Amino acid sequence: MKRLHRNPSEGKIAGVCAGIGNYFDIDPVIVRLCFLFTLFLGCGLLVYIIAWIIVPKDTMKAMYPGSAKTA
Repeated sequence: MKRLHRNPSEGKIAGVCAGIGNYFDIDPVIVRLCFLFTLFLGCGLLVYIIAWIIVPKDTMKAMYPGSAKTA
């Protein structure tokens, strides 16, 4: 089963956008642009911080970046 995890090895700050991009099979840049757009609306930073706290870190990719399965 596919699970949502932060991916700090591929992320810019905390790996939230990279993890969401991997989960939905889209480019993390698109997710980052969506967060940037919501930042201008005033709720993006709050959403990002909440996701940073709630979404667990992918420890397998953080420890062994090439060994995690991507299925």
